[in-house]
Amino acid sequence: MPGMDATDLVDAVEADYQTELSRLGSSKSIYADTGGDLNPDRVLGAMADATHHAGATLAAWAESGDADDVFADAADRLETQYAAIPGELDGHEPGDEPVAVAEMGAADDLASRYGALVGWSLVAQRKAGQVTGYFTGQADPQTAGLVREFGEDFEAVRAAALEAIAAQSLDAAAAATAAGDVVEAAYDEYVATLEAQGVNPKPVC
Repeated sequence: MPGMDATDLVDAVEADYQTELSRLGSSKSIYADTGGDLNPDRVLGAMADATHHAGATLAAWAESGDADDVFADAADRLETQYAAIPGELDGHEPGDEPVAVAEMGAADDLASRYGALVGWSLVAQRKAGQVTGYFTGQADPQTAGLVREFGEDFEAVRAAALEAIAAQSLDAAAAATAAGDVVEAAYDEYVATLEAQGVNPKPVC
C-alpha cells in the first residue's frame, strides 16, 4: 500500500476486507461464537471471552515499556467492559483465546501493534453491533444499550491508534497489513467454525 498514511488506513482495510467484515457483523457470527447455542448467557460469555483476552494482550503491551498511553487506555476500557458484561460474567472463567486476539498478540513492533489494534477494533465493533441487535430482539433494552456503548470505546481506541501512527511517523502500510491480518484471522475462524457445524458461512443474515 505505497504512499498510505494513517488517515487512509481504515478506509483501505475496510475496502480490502469488505466481505469479511460484513459477514463478521452478521447474525451467523454470533452463531459461530456460541457454537450454535443462541441463549443470552452464551452470547455474553463469548463477548466476555474476547474482551478478557484482548484486554490482557493490551495490558501486557502497555507494561512492556514499548508503548505510550494508547494500549493502557485500551486495556482499561476493555477491563471496564468486562466488568460490565452481566449474566455469564458472574463467576466467569475465560474460555479459549479467539484466533483474532492471538493474531493481534503476535504483532511484534509498534506500527504492527497499532495496526492490529485497529483491525481488532473493526471486528469487535461489528460483533458488538450484532450483539446489540440480538438483545434488542430479546426485549432486553438494558443489555442492548450497554453493548451499544461499547462501540464508542472501539471508535476511541481506533482513533487513538491512528493518531499515534501519524504522530510517530510510523509505517502506515505495515500497520494496515497487521490490521488486515487480524480481520482475516477472525474471518478464517468464523468460516472454519460454521463449516464444522455444517453451516454455510457465505450468505449474510
